[in-house]
Amino acid sequence: MINEAERYKAQDEHNRQRIEAKNALENYLFSMKSTISDEKLAGKIPEAEKQKILTKINSTITWLESNQNAEKEEYEAKQKDVESVCLPILQNLSGGGMPGGMPGGMPPGGFPGAGAYGGAPGGNYGGPSGSNDDDGPKIEEID
Repeated sequence: MINEAERYKAQDEHNRQRIEAKNALENYLFSMKSTISDEKLAGKIPEAEKQKILTKINSTITWLESNQNAEKEEYEAKQKDVESVCLPILQNLSGGGMPGGMPGGMPPGGFPGAGAYGGAPGGNYGGPSGSNDDDGPKIEEID
């Protein structure tokens, strides 16, 4: 059993990194969706800019749904693609106030309206912003 565990260690690590990248992308998408829907920002984001962000978020969610087993690098590339659309718009709102673009800085607890894991429904999204390393998938030992 120990030999078998050693044999699959590299594969397990690869899968862990892949799942963390996927969770980070999902978390970012739902956080951004929540951010642009926040009442405090609703009047500050021009409708055309808001639609541009929502279109990018929705197309990425559609991609995620049809690419559940993509590689870590694909998830990271998608997140950078979404960030390239969202961050400039949010930075323009704040006049360069915060690196993430939130006016007045990031409020305590993360994005406005976001839950403990960015408000992503239906899952445990530990990832890089999770509360600890125990949030990810678990492999249980079976006798």
